[in-house]
Amino acid sequence: MAGKSSRSKYAAGCAGLLCLGMAHAQQPASTADGLPAAIRQNVIQQGERLDAMRSQLAAQMAQIEQLKRALAAQEADYRALRHEMGMDGSGKPPGTANTVATSGAATTETAAAAAPQPVGRAPVREPGPPAVAPIFEQPGVLTPRGKFVIEPSYQFGYSSADRVDLIGYTVIPAVLIGLIDARQVRTTTQTGALALRYGLTNRMELELRVPYLYNHTDTTSREIFTGSAEDRVFTSSGHGLGDIEATARYQMNDGGADKPYFVGWLRFKSRTGRDPFEVTTDCVNRCIQNVTGTGMPLQLPTGSGFYSLQPGVTWLYPSDPVVFFGNLSYLHNFARHGVSRRVLGGDRESLGTIEVGDVVDLSLGMGFALNDKASISLGYDQSFVGLTKQNGKTVAGSAKTVLGTLLVGGSYRLSDRRTLNVALGVGITRDTPDATVTVRLPTTY
Repeated sequence: MAGKSSRSKYAAGCAGLLCLGMAHAQQPASTADGLPAAIRQNVIQQGERLDAMRSQLAAQMAQIEQLKRALAAQEADYRALRHEMGMDGSGKPPGTANTVATSGAATTETAAAAAPQPVGRAPVREPGPPAVAPIFEQPGVLTPRGKFVIEPSYQFGYSSADRVDLIGYTVIPAVLIGLIDARQVRTTTQTGALALRYGLTNRMELELRVPYLYNHTDTTSREIFTGSAEDRVFTSSGHGLGDIEATARYQMNDGGADKPYFVGWLRFKSRTGRDPFEVTTDCVNRCIQNVTGTGMPLQLPTGSGFYSLQPGVTWLYPSDPVVFFGNLSYLHNFARHGVSRRVLGGDRESLGTIEVGDVVDLSLGMGFALNDKASISLGYDQSFVGLTKQNGKTVAGSAKTVLGTLLVGGSYRLSDRRTLNVALGVGITRDTPDATVTVRLPTTY
């Protein structure tokens, strides 16, 4: 009995331990089921955050793409504007595929051409001389390829000169026996011209200039010791077509900021105007040693009477905000053979071969912009005129002459195609016209 009781107690103990182990095993199972749920919740929350960040990144990328398209469109418009102004050097007409953006977005070719440059690098400057207010006869800005420029102009010039001729001999100092002829000459010149320029390329242009002149001269004189107590006024005038000119200009290099531009040019001047040998002079028989007339022309000429060829070079040096510019040229007048002069009564006086002196011209100036429409220029022009020869000998009274002119000019852009230019020239030396005013109105087509 005792053994049976012991076995019963042992069996009961084992059953209790088994129940306790099962109860203890159920507790970890409940805990293990809770950990994956928390992790899953955390993963779900992190996924939602990533989705929100992806949505925000996608919106920002869309904004960036929209900004890129807008930038490409602006770059295309900018390049089209530069092309319209002839500053790109490509020679393509505006409106081609590589310069136009459609529907607010640039084409593939435009986007490639208008790609923004790296930060910190200045954009490449296209070749093209800077615009300055023209005060010389040789403008420094070339016409873009395929463009026409029509430039009407008007020039008014006035000059006066005093001359005293002493013909006789002196008995004692300050006492003259003979003839004293004092003259004052006033000359007014008005020139209306029409210039046509065409751009063959962005580096080369051709120009044709047709002038029409009106000249008027008043000569006031009084001959002392001849019994004359009044001033005598001799008046002459003339108007008509002047000497037609043709000019070719070529930009020789690619300038830029702090780099000079050089423009070479060649001008040919005809003698389409009425020359000094065609007008009638106030002489009865001969103007040489003439005592029956004044020797002055009854009608003023409108041309020089000589064919001329003038090569030259113009340079521009931009140094923000100022543009320095200058010009150097050499004018050669071709000699004329068998020249004769018309005298009063229809007779002609033979003069033989006439060779007018050549002219070396040098000018310097500077211009700067006041705003996006207005600019002013200051400059000085000086010319050296050679001797005039007749039949290989220097004409009596002919001397080398220096002409100096101070120039002030202004330019105002009226529109994208039209600009108003005004220049004032003031004579510095004795033989230079006292004042010259020039007005130009170039229009681009």
